[in-house]
Formats: sequence, structure tokens, C-alpha cells
Amino acid sequence: MTNTGRWRRVLGPGIAALVVFCLLIALGVWQLHRLKWKEGIIAQIRAAQIAPPVPLPASPTPYQKVWITGTWLPGKAALYGDEVHDSPTGPVSGGELIMALQRPQGQVVLVDLGWVPQQSPAPLTNLAPEAIGYVHAPMHPNWFSGKDDPAHNLYYTLDPARIAAGLGLRNVAPYMLIAMGPLPPPGSAAPQPAQNLPTPPNNHYEYALTWFGFAGVLVFEFIFFARKRLQQP
Repeated sequence: MTNTGRWRRVLGPGIAALVVFCLLIALGVWQLHRLKWKEGIIAQIRAAQIAPPVPLPASPTPYQKVWITGTWLPGKAALYGDEVHDSPTGPVSGGELIMALQRPQGQVVLVDLGWVPQQSPAPLTNLAPEAIGYVHAPMHPNWFSGKDDPAHNLYYTLDPARIAAGLGLRNVAPYMLIAMGPLPPPGSAAPQPAQNLPTPPNNHYEYALTWFGFAGVLVFEFIFFARKRLQQP
């Protein structure tokens, strides 16, 4: 068989391997771009973590640390999530207590005060007419989200519009405020607010190496395949 005939044996697989190789390299490069993007977000969060809270602006950005004043609406409370925390007497089930703070201008901000050992939401009284925390963008349900129960004010998606509708509230801000502050004493029924701003995971470098690694393996596999195919009579 001529050399031309032998090379035709690997032409089709070679084209297919080249397409896959380019795709794997493109995925690796895309992950490197995602790495830079995620590093920028983490840098913003770290800067906000050490910065003092500012008065809530008209259009706050996610993870911005702010403080607001207003009036807590009586009888308006919801529970978000279902977590089990350790206590001096053993594991205790509860959720994040959400209450509504109405600003002097009339807008209502839903505030996640922190985890409480409650099975159904019980609004707190005698709260200070202010809240300090960070802004959280609305979340939307997915296939893994629990089913909300608006009739009992129990929610598994941090969606201010849906929670506000269940509480019968209007003129509600399109974001949540996650309260930050000191933890209550162990065993207390008071809310346990957030201690730090959440830092999203940044695994894009590992993802990029994985795609580039697949591309390298593909090259070696194709070389082995092509040598074996070309050596056939």
C-alpha cells in the first residue's frame, strides 16, 4: 500500500481528534477567563469585609455591607431553609428568621436575622430600629430546591418577591439583607447572624488544568493510535 493510502487511514480520526482537541483547549482557556472573573469578585468581597457599613444606597450591589433604619413590621416573619445546629442539649433544627423592616421612605427590606431554633416563624419584638448586614441578590428555585410553603411562611429559596407575596407585603426591595453581628450566648433562642461575607469557591484553575490535561491525553492517545494504524499492512 502506498504512503498516501496509509495516511488516509488516519485522516478521518485525525480531523475528529483535532476538533475535540480545539474544543478542550477552548474550555481550558474559558476557565482561565472565569478564574480572573472570580478573583475579581473575591477581591471585592474581601474589600467589603474589612470596610465599614455604609447607608443603604438606592441601587446597592451584591455583597455590599450596609446599614438601614426603619420600623419592624409587626407579625411579619418567615423561615428560610432547614438546618440542624449543635446545642448544649444536642442537635436542634431550625431555619433563618426573616423579618420586614420598613424604611422611612416606605420601602420594605426583608432582613435575614440569622438562624433560630424554630420550626415555624415567630416574629421577634423589641428589636432595635436598624439593621447592619450585606446585600444578597435574589435566588431562584432549581431542581434541587425544596418546595416552598407560603401558607406556613416556610421557604427554601431566598427570593424576596416570593417571600414578600406570602407575607402580603408590597413595595419590597428586590434583594435581601443578610444581618451581621455578634453571636448570642450558646443555647440562646436569639438569631445567630452571619459573621462574614460569603466567599464563593474558586476552582477554575483546577478546571482549566483538567481540560488541558484531557487535551494532552488526547494527543498521546492519537499518536499511539496513528502509529498502530500506519504500521498495519
